[in-house]
Amino acid sequence: MVSYNPLTAQPPEEVPLEEAPLIRVIAQVRFPPILSVEQKAFVASFQEAIREQYPILQPEQTQGLVLSSQGLMPTTPQITWRFIDTEGNWRVSLAPDFMALETTAYTSRSDFLLRLQNLLSAFGEHIKPKTIERFGIRYINRLTNLAVEDVSKLLRPEITGIVTAEFGENIRQTINESLFDIPGGEDRMIARWGLMPAGATFDPDAIEPITQSSWILDLDMSLSKKRDFSVGLLIGEAQRFTERIYTFFRWAVTDDFLQYFGGKL
Repeated sequence: MVSYNPLTAQPPEEVPLEEAPLIRVIAQVRFPPILSVEQKAFVASFQEAIREQYPILQPEQTQGLVLSSQGLMPTTPQITWRFIDTEGNWRVSLAPDFMALETTAYTSRSDFLLRLQNLLSAFGEHIKPKTIERFGIRYINRLTNLAVEDVSKLLRPEITGIVTAEFGENIRQTINESLFDIPGGEDRMIARWGLMPAGATFDPDAIEPITQSSWILDLDMSLSKKRDFSVGLLIGEAQRFTERIYTFFRWAVTDDFLQYFGGKL
């Protein structure tokens, strides 16, 4: 088990995991609303630029909720364009105020960043955003089956927490959330972890409920700051975010974890 400050330490050398418990990786850029994105003719050139990799189009009518003095109120419905690969493992989402790349079949940091760079280039060329307001990357891990019973061996005591207490077997659900300011800049990381019972989730859009209990380790790093859109700038931030997330991940898990999921030390 390593001991260092995961918010400032140099990223460790990557240890590939043959059976990684990573269930989803998401990169999202938010920008001031571009209302033309709801028009087919406006997004057609963007679709054509990415259609070879993401040929399946599934437009969705989406609606969110905002908290007002009258309670939770629905937002105005909007179109979100979903562009999906033929295997259903990669998805691009484009809405009037955000674009996202997500996958359930992550293979490597370099592959993800290359796909993101190509997507951002097409986005810049065809949608032409002038500024962005937020950019973030999120990695979601889920432990199931015997791994849930072995969390005390697989994760640091700071992460397992109350689950390892004498009455831990009676805990049905426990979720911890910490917001970190990353030293030396304006980046922030939200780390969520804990035990989820069967059929439960705290984020149905990203973490689908399953039929058994599971342990979630959810790491989300972002920069919320208005700035000019730049592919190079965003890829630099993406590199920084993915390295810091991996550093935190390696701090949170033990060598037993790496070996359990097929890592070679």
